[in-house]
Amino acid sequence: MRHLNPFIRIKMIPLAERMRPATLDDFVGQSHLVGRDGPLRKALEQARIHSMIFWGPPGVGKTTLAQILATQSGRIFYTISAVNSGVKDVREILEKAEKQKFFDRPSPILFIDEIHRFSKSQQDSLLGAVEKGIVTLIGATTENPSFEVIQALLSRCQVYILQPLTTEDLDLMISNAITKDENLKRRSIEIVESNALKLYSSGDGRKLYNALEIVVESTPGG
Repeated sequence: MRHLNPFIRIKMIPLAERMRPATLDDFVGQSHLVGRDGPLRKALEQARIHSMIFWGPPGVGKTTLAQILATQSGRIFYTISAVNSGVKDVREILEKAEKQKFFDRPSPILFIDEIHRFSKSQQDSLLGAVEKGIVTLIGATTENPSFEVIQALLSRCQVYILQPLTTEDLDLMISNAITKDENLKRRSIEIVESNALKLYSSGDGRKLYNALEIVVESTPGG
């Protein structure tokens, strides 16, 4: 079997994934949540991760924040998408989480992307596990949870609103990419003008990185 060069393997991973931060200190944007006095930073520092719902547009860090909270708090992390998962998938995870639960171990984090796509019955299936602390639920949605998430589940979760990334956030992300990414920092990249990239991304970090990578890879020379 032929083994790929490690550098080639890195290039096969999208830039947005390569640049995904692993800690709150590396996270760009949402300072009202992760800044020095932000509620998510305090929750992490106090080891009190509670059930919550992240409401905001695409590409602003909802999934990344959930992963950081799980990793930095030392919790088992389960993730599913409401687009292609059902009650059966949820119950399997809840059963697994209950078997792994011990008195001295914090409950696993269950991250559900696009939780607004779950039906009422699918959302109902989460209530008991969240209430008993079998899992700590983190849901992500681009829709107003007041209309898309059942009230019983909302009452057990804190809703946090994530904002589109600012121009300053996007500038920092571009700078980080060309100076820290293993692929891009090998090349001689000079940012002459970035307004088009930022306008195209519309505050979406994933779109920004995708566009930046396309521009770099399509530019001739080193």
